Amino acid sequence: MTLEAPAPAPPTDGPAPQRTGLERLIRIGGVTVSVLATVLSAVLELFLTPLRAGGVPLGLAVVVAVVGNYAIAWFALTTVGRRWALALPWAIWTAIMFFAAGTRTAEGDFLIAGDNWIALVMILAGSLTFAVFTYRAILRGPTVTKS
Repeated sequence: MTLEAPAPAPPTDGPAPQRTGLERLIRIGGVTVSVLATVLSAVLELFLTPLRAGGVPLGLAVVVAVVGNYAIAWFALTTVGRRWALALPWAIWTAIMFFAAGTRTAEGDFLIAGDNWIALVMILAGSLTFAVFTYRAILRGPTVTKS
């Protein structure tokens, strides 16, 4: 009984091809779209926090925050292909929420009041969505791109 040597790997065609301008444009577009989607999502969530039906708070802002932030994080990571792309939407979303929590309207009301539990849960759940997505992306390891 003889053992056969494993088949040799196919020869490579040389160094990896240079990144094209189109790929760079897609990455820049991915970051831009994810930032715009983040701003739109944050403003929508702020408008949904006081939503009530018959005096009962609905909590739709929490659902929109979780689903929207997950979709934005997935889009940013998929289009850019680097985990750093998650940091920009996360930071912008958090900054908008901090700004809204400390800003008064012309009438003197806060955009997010301290007694509005839906807004507080929305901030927690929205930020945790980005954190969990980023953590899972780190655990997955580096992405392998096809040349």
